[in-house]
Amino acid sequence: MKTVIMAGGYATRLWPITKTKPKPLLPTGRKKIIDHIYEKVKKFDFPIIVSTNKLFEEDFKEWSKERDVELIIEETRKEEEKLGAVRALAEIAKLVDDELLVLAGDNLFSFELDEFVDFYKQKRASVTALYDVGDAELASRYGVAEVDGDRITRFIEKPERPPSTLVGIGIYAFNKRAVNLLLEYVSSSERHDNLGDFISYLCKKTELYGYPFFNGNWYDVGNADSYIEAIKFYLENFKGEVEVDRISKIIPPVVIEDGSRIVGRSIIGPYAYIGKNCIIESSDVSESVIFDGVVIRKGKVWRSIIDEYCEIRNLELNSSIIGGHAKIQRGD
Repeated sequence: MKTVIMAGGYATRLWPITKTKPKPLLPTGRKKIIDHIYEKVKKFDFPIIVSTNKLFEEDFKEWSKERDVELIIEETRKEEEKLGAVRALAEIAKLVDDELLVLAGDNLFSFELDEFVDFYKQKRASVTALYDVGDAELASRYGVAEVDGDRITRFIEKPERPPSTLVGIGIYAFNKRAVNLLLEYVSSSERHDNLGDFISYLCKKTELYGYPFFNGNWYDVGNADSYIEAIKFYLENFKGEVEVDRISKIIPPVVIEDGSRIVGRSIIGPYAYIGKNCIIESSDVSESVIFDGVVIRKGKVWRSIIDEYCEIRNLELNSSIIGGHAKIQRGD
């Protein structure tokens, strides 16, 4: 069996941040999103493949230097060219000819995968991980499983009336029969974006089981809100080589990277990530991600993401995403 981490998307719902940064490499503190996934799967000693695109190839090469992974690069550089998760996985399947443990590269989950892998080995059939979101309206935003015991009888993408609250969470174990069906599906269907579409097809063609996780946390980092909620769960407390004025206040957990300065009557935290070489002066920052080189003077930032080398003055930002190198200010 080989592990495949799918990281080739363009994350349009997090633009403009993800125009220049791949979503799996966004920080959750000192670790990236994909670091948590990598740590969950490396224990199995399966060879690990990371599938990404040409646009972010160099970012993943840098990330992979200290990790035992193989990169497979699809030749696309923009959203309109992308293969889609199904076709990208099919291209990998052609190369490896093996069973596959597949994970979405933007999935964060607190539970371990040992029992999921054991369940797959016991059933000798393909398995998809499920999570009980406990609410039908919330379930309707995802792919939903209809089950008979532990077998999936139907899998419906974003149903208006979900048959259950068990949703697919982007973790799959595919046997060789399923891999062959994947290749068949790609040659006969135009729906290649979402692996959930292939799961719908798979459960009609062969035995497919669901393994539900009822305990632990799962975050589908699809938009800014879910990213901030993941930050709130995963953020550790760390302060690098930084300058913090005596009159500033730090409310943990926060991560403040090297070279940053917190000056004046500033309040940082809780749940704030401050990148390298930032200046936060007489400002409040909480539940937010601030990338490298940002300057915030006399501002308030809450549940927002500010990209590199922005300058924010005399402004309150709530639930905002600010693209790199922006300068925004309100008159004194």
